Amino acid sequence: IHGAAALPLWKREDIFSTNVEGTRIVLEEAFSAGVERVAHVSSTAVYGVPIKHPIEETDPLIGVGPYGESKIQAERVCEEFRQKGHIVPIIRPKTFIGQARLGVFQILYDWVESGARIPMIGSGRNRYQLLEVTDLAEAYWLVCTAPAEKANDTFNIGAERFQTVREDIQALCDFAGSGARPMGTPAGLVKFILRILEALKLSPLYKWVYETADKDSFVSIAKAKEKLGWGARYSNAEALIRSYQWYLEHASGLEVGVGVTHRVAWEQGALKVFKWVLGGRAKKRKQVKKIARA
Repeated sequence: IHGAAALPLWKREDIFSTNVEGTRIVLEEAFSAGVERVAHVSSTAVYGVPIKHPIEETDPLIGVGPYGESKIQAERVCEEFRQKGHIVPIIRPKTFIGQARLGVFQILYDWVESGARIPMIGSGRNRYQLLEVTDLAEAYWLVCTAPAEKANDTFNIGAERFQTVREDIQALCDFAGSGARPMGTPAGLVKFILRILEALKLSPLYKWVYETADKDSFVSIAKAKEKLGWGARYSNAEALIRSYQWYLEHASGLEVGVGVTHRVAWEQGALKVFKWVLGGRAKKRKQVKKIARA
């Protein structure tokens, strides 16, 4: 499985060298060594900001920014190797969360734990599909073990059950019991402020995150269900709660860094001030509640 990638906050040249040329090198070396198949981790960022939902694998690819563009080019590299007779399954996962998956979601969990109001960009009435990481792992197991005639294809992967952003965040807040609650905001004004903070390097949130947060974003998973027999076990809300539980259990030992990897907690910068204004206070951690999978 080839899952290495440079994130949007990396320099443009580093994004392309890692995501495109890195993919070519991995495939060349793997197949030269006799590997039978290589599964490639792509992204639904290849679709840009579509106007049609659910998004299907055959819909136009319109990369937004260097990251989205690089992911499209990396897929083309994979297709070159398919043309040579190699097995290169491609999975386009929705934003996935779970154990040790931090980044921007760690900021959400920190605010929820503190009892702050959670500002959504816009009303939160849009539907934004997520994915629990164990469901993603199951998809990769299937493309690595299914017959080649089924696996050698491109698949969208995302939660099957999801509500609006407001409803999913409310479910997380209800579970946390901290007093946190979602709060709508004027999308245009908030995006304007975040652009300024990003330019001044005072916020870890990058353009792809805040420009798409108030838009519908969900994909069709029909092909993965039909060809692979895959199915998502966890809903958006369940995935958020499971990830939040892991965060609570490990928060005291988290490494803090800049937003170039999802494996560390991002330094919040000026967002800490907004958290305090919105009611976030010092945290007194209690025993973590457990939730069983539905």
